[in-house]
Amino acid sequence: MSRRVQVFVLIAAALTTACQTQSYSMRRPYPAAREVPHRPAPTRPTASATNLLRTRPLAQPSVPAPAPNCAAVCVIDPRTGRVLYQYNAHARRQVASTQKLVTALCVLDAGSLGRMATIQPQDEAVPPSKLYLKPGTSYRRGDLLRAMLTGSYNDVALTLARDTAGSVDAFVNRMNARARRMRMYDTHFANPNGLPAQQYSTAYDMALAACYAYNNPQIRRCVNIPEYKFRMADGSLRTIKSTNKLLKKYPWVQGMKTGFTNAAGKCLISCASMHGSSVIVVVLGSTSSRVWGESLKYLRWAFGKSANA
Repeated sequence: MSRRVQVFVLIAAALTTACQTQSYSMRRPYPAAREVPHRPAPTRPTASATNLLRTRPLAQPSVPAPAPNCAAVCVIDPRTGRVLYQYNAHARRQVASTQKLVTALCVLDAGSLGRMATIQPQDEAVPPSKLYLKPGTSYRRGDLLRAMLTGSYNDVALTLARDTAGSVDAFVNRMNARARRMRMYDTHFANPNGLPAQQYSTAYDMALAACYAYNNPQIRRCVNIPEYKFRMADGSLRTIKSTNKLLKKYPWVQGMKTGFTNAAGKCLISCASMHGSSVIVVVLGSTSSRVWGESLKYLRWAFGKSANA
C-alpha cells in the first residue's frame, strides 16, 4: 500500500471515530437539572394607568410628623409605595374590618362580578354589622362587594368568601396567599370580615394592601361612596351609608376602610388626593373620639397643610 493510501485510510478512520463519538454524545441524555426553590421577585404597589396617571409622588414634608395618639400609624405614598412616616408600624395586632380590603382584592381576583351569589343560612351566623339578607335570595357579586366596602357588613363578607372560593376556609387561604404576594410578611388572616380570631396584621402591611386597593378602579369607586341605594331581592331599596365619616365633610378625602373590635380598637385607613398627589394613612388601635382627627392630622401633614386646612 502506497504512503498516500495509508494516510487516506488513517484520516478516514479518525473521522469515523470522531463522528461516532459525537453521535453518542448527542444521544446521551442531559443530566437531571438541579431543582432551585422558587423565590418570587419582590413586588411593590404601582400606579394604575387609569387612576394615577396624572399624579406625582409626594415630597417628604418639611416639618416633623405629629405625635401619635394611637397604637400604630403608617403614612404611605400609593404611587411609589414610599413610607413617609411610621410609628409601631410593624407591631402585629388585629386590624378588624380594615382587612376587608384584602377580601375585596381576592373577590376581584376571581372575577365574574356579574355572577349571582345565593345567600346561605350560615352566612348570617355572625354578629353585626349585618345587611340581614334573607337566605335563598340572590344578588350580583359586584353589588355585594360594593355593600361590603361601603357598609362594612360581616354577613356579606361571608357570602362573598363562600361563593368565590367554595368555602370560607378556602377563601381565607386565598387571602393569605394574596397577602404574601403583596409582601405582607407580618400578616395572617383567619376570616374574611375581621371579627376577633387568631389573626393579625400590622399598620405597614395594611398600608401595602391599601396601596393595591387604591390602585384598583373598582375598589376606589366603592370606598368613595358616602351613601347609595341597595336594591333588595324583593325590589325594595335600602340606603347604605358609608362608615367613613370623613367622606361627606372633606371632599379631598376619598374614603377607604373603617374597622372596630374590642381587640383591635378603632381602626381607619384613609386615602386622599390634593394638588396632583395622593396619600394613604393607616391608623390602628385608636378610639371612637380620636380616630377621625388622628387620620386627618397625618393626611394634612403629608400634604404640607396646617392642622386646620
